[in-house]
Amino acid sequence: MAAFALAASISPGPVNIVALSSGARYGFSASLRHVTGATVGFSALLLLTGIGLHEVIVEWPQVTDAIRWAGAVFLLYMAWRLASDSGELDPGSASKRPSISQGAAMQWLNPKAWLASVAGMGTYASGGDASAVWLFTAVYFVICYLSIASWAWAGSFLQNYLRNAARVRIFNRAMAVTIVLSVVYLMTS
Repeated sequence: MAAFALAASISPGPVNIVALSSGARYGFSASLRHVTGATVGFSALLLLTGIGLHEVIVEWPQVTDAIRWAGAVFLLYMAWRLASDSGELDPGSASKRPSISQGAAMQWLNPKAWLASVAGMGTYASGGDASAVWLFTAVYFVICYLSIASWAWAGSFLQNYLRNAARVRIFNRAMAVTIVLSVVYLMTS
């Protein structure tokens, strides 16, 4: 369970890229809002998948398509926000920081999160045993939090390099391209 959770949580994806960018831009502490939201959002998705949400997806596959397209639109919006950012380090721009709700929404609209939820619950709690569902969710919560937080920490480590607006713009645009590429990959796989 833990190895699966780590592999799925630490690997690059849109949520982790936003955590990296947020850490670089706003610092580790401010980025913990995104980390917390993403972890809570994913854990709720995982838990609901374990207690029956996957059956809804099997019954109505068009739900998966709707989530996939909504996720692509949301992730492209996040990429656009990064790419269009001025790079100015304004300490008063707290409203632009990724929030708890954005972190949670990213997970619910992230095809990678849905795949990890369905695959994980299918592998480790397929019998519908409530204790296995809760155990897997608890293990995943801790590992997911630490994994996303490590991306935010890595971003905050880059803050010394990103002291001027031009470097921040280059970094943000590189992260935006990475998100777009991950959307293309997720939509074609």
